[in-house]
Amino acid sequence: MPDEMNAIEITGPGGPDVLRQVRRPVPRPAHDEVLIRVAAAGVNRPDCIQRAGGYPPPPGASDLPGLEVAGEIVARGAGVSQWKEGDRVMALVAGGGYAEYCAAPAPQCLPVPDGYDMVKAAAVPETFFTVWTNVFDRGRLQGGESFLVHGGSSGIGTTAIQLAKRFGARVFATAGSAEKCDACVKLGAERAINYREEDFVEVVKELTGGDGVNLILDMVGGDYFRRNVKALAVEGRLVQIAFLDTPKVEFDFTPMMLKRLTLTGSTLRPRSVQQKAEIAEALAEHVLPLLASGAVAPVIDTVLPIAEAAKAHEKMEASTHIGKIMLEV
Repeated sequence: MPDEMNAIEITGPGGPDVLRQVRRPVPRPAHDEVLIRVAAAGVNRPDCIQRAGGYPPPPGASDLPGLEVAGEIVARGAGVSQWKEGDRVMALVAGGGYAEYCAAPAPQCLPVPDGYDMVKAAAVPETFFTVWTNVFDRGRLQGGESFLVHGGSSGIGTTAIQLAKRFGARVFATAGSAEKCDACVKLGAERAINYREEDFVEVVKELTGGDGVNLILDMVGGDYFRRNVKALAVEGRLVQIAFLDTPKVEFDFTPMMLKRLTLTGSTLRPRSVQQKAEIAEALAEHVLPLLASGAVAPVIDTVLPIAEAAKAHEKMEASTHIGKIMLEV
């Protein structure tokens, strides 16, 4: 292995122009870690928030952006027995993905599904880990229930639509254009709601006979919080995973009490390796077979060379994409 590698560094808080290609030492895998020669990395909105100065990496994580990679294992740290050099893996990481080499906790790696190239594989970890833990673990979605996902055309949204539909839920989604709404329907949404033209509360109430939906996955926040509460059915659950609007709202607890609602949320990046390993085990059991069969798949909008990471961030923040934006090394 070389001593140095190319990597994309955040030179300081700011816009996409603060991303620079630099030379960095190749990381060495610690105990229970593997070193991956990165072939592709995913771009996610938390990368943009980190670049802008609003989402620092957790203690001990790389300061380089990038939360998911795919590639070949080239070295193992002490204690790693489930992987060997040469294995093709896709991995969830807490940082460091925008580079030629990335260290990853061994339990957070999954095998690349048969028939997948590395770009497609790298589009899996962040969204599938996030959707599984929030929709099926925290959200407790069951077959026959109704499910609304906001941002249905995003990487998270396109994944949530497919998995919820596959596991037997009625799926609704919001999106900001006719093209994005069409994409949501093609992926399995029963109805896609253009939030620029329709009130999602009224639409889901009509679609559910006035009851509301059983589960909402939200990454918008702000005024959506109160509207989500109105759109939920009795015993409904709201899972908050991000906020594009403000995280602070005034809220009347009365409807929550009357409808016996569950209001929860989570972040993935700061969670322990053990917690992420449990999600990986669930994905290996329930989702990898679906990926391998083609029953579900990551939706990829754009693939750019890693040297054009700034352009990838510009596209992410313009919100014109449908699905994932990827960097190829």
